[in-house]
Amino acid sequence: MKKHQWLAGLAASALLLTAVGCSPNANQKPDASAAPDQSKKDKIITIAYSDGGTTMDPAEASDLTSDTLVVAAYDQLVTYGVKTVDGGQVAKTDEIKPMLAKSWTVSDDKLTYTFKLQENAKFQSGNPVTADSVAFSLDHLKNSKAGSFLYQLSGIKAYTVKDAQTISIQLEKENHTFLQMLALYNFSVLDEKVIKEKGNDFLTKNAAGSGPFTIEKWDPASEAVMTANKNYWQGAPQVDKVTMKFLKEASNRVMLLGKGDVDLAIEIPPKDVTDLKNNANLTVKSDASNRILYFALNTTKKPFDNVKVRQALAYAVPYDQLVHDVMYDQAKQLKSAVPSNTPGYSDSGFIYKHDLDKAKQLLKEVGYENGLSFDLTLGSGFQDWEDDAVLMQAEFAKIGVTMNIQKVARAQFLQMQRERNLTAYISKWTSFVNDPSYHLGFLLYGKGTSNYGNYKNAKVDELWEKANNEPDQAKRNEMYKQAQELITADAPWLYLYEYNRIVGMNKNLKGYVYYPDEILRFYPMSKGQ
Repeated sequence: MKKHQWLAGLAASALLLTAVGCSPNANQKPDASAAPDQSKKDKIITIAYSDGGTTMDPAEASDLTSDTLVVAAYDQLVTYGVKTVDGGQVAKTDEIKPMLAKSWTVSDDKLTYTFKLQENAKFQSGNPVTADSVAFSLDHLKNSKAGSFLYQLSGIKAYTVKDAQTISIQLEKENHTFLQMLALYNFSVLDEKVIKEKGNDFLTKNAAGSGPFTIEKWDPASEAVMTANKNYWQGAPQVDKVTMKFLKEASNRVMLLGKGDVDLAIEIPPKDVTDLKNNANLTVKSDASNRILYFALNTTKKPFDNVKVRQALAYAVPYDQLVHDVMYDQAKQLKSAVPSNTPGYSDSGFIYKHDLDKAKQLLKEVGYENGLSFDLTLGSGFQDWEDDAVLMQAEFAKIGVTMNIQKVARAQFLQMQRERNLTAYISKWTSFVNDPSYHLGFLLYGKGTSNYGNYKNAKVDELWEKANNEPDQAKRNEMYKQAQELITADAPWLYLYEYNRIVGMNKNLKGYVYYPDEILRFYPMSKGQ
């Protein structure tokens, strides 16, 4: 995927509330007093990204740059709150806030959500945002190639336009993550009139949203330029222009940041964090994320159809070396299939440590005392993956296991992964909806669309399905705990680490907020003198 994503589970009680009023949100300035002084020269911020993106269609976007363009140009019905942690702003992922929907009610059986729209919300074309626009957008997502699975996962059964400003959405069954999913950029509200005039293909390279920025230029090979939507229904942004520079080499992003040629750079290598922090002109944010790295073992292919072989490798992983030597402590050890900042996380079943004697014992018990060999398919583009693989290769050799590292281009790796025939591979994942239902449902549920290692445990599937239908969060969390314990014991993954999200920025840039989906929101940003 995603790769891609997400956002913390709402308590069941939160679903019963009626949200009223328009509170600060992802595309809303945190302080109205910081509105731009138009008498001053234009304020421009420049951001260094790695990749140039692939589409501006909210339903089809699935990479960080495309996602960022969508969030800048579009709004959703709801969004997430913001809180202050250690002096910085981070998304409050257990709180859903109004956006295009100014309020909503939930039926007693929690199957029907009725949304009242903002009366003053307009698309960048000047057309009003209406309930028909919302219905059209849901249809677009439902019929899309990449995003249709999110529509299915949301459990939407039907939707009814009540009047120009009211839409009712019915669910197949209760879904405690429904509001969180509505906040995803894939559920952006589209300008129906523009798209019907231009055609759906128009959305690939153009935006038709109501968001705070218009896309002036997008060249995936060089840069994207966004200009402020001065007529934005929540008020004009605090900067006049945002330029995204696409620089694949991390060293170039770091260099430009250090020189002050860009205001913010993402995907900073861990090795550069200390030097950047010593630059008096910069602020470096290193936030714990729910982006994880794992080593998947195909449970349907020898030798990994044997649980003790998988467990043996789990005891041979040099966990401390990976975190300290490869990631320069800009990560933490992963101890469950679920990231540690996800509600419902539990590491109670984690028993593995670096213990080569234990690993050898397990291999001997299943007839591999003379060793074994296997192929690791390694996608290009991530230096830490390569470093991790070399370290693990050396440790595995100490227990008689030969790991052949086969490097392939990133695009080829992703295709091979989708074919579900790899013996072993390293991969990362970010769950945009920060809930075990979403996370495990994709990755380790027997029918999960991203379960590329073919893991299946009937009890895990049963617990996941029951938890999805359980309204009480405490009871859900107990089921997720049991599922995590079973998965950890089965060892379909070698747990590697949880990344920090590292962003460097000039000290005169304000308004950066960390979100678990790692998408930058430009609307709250401002630039000092």
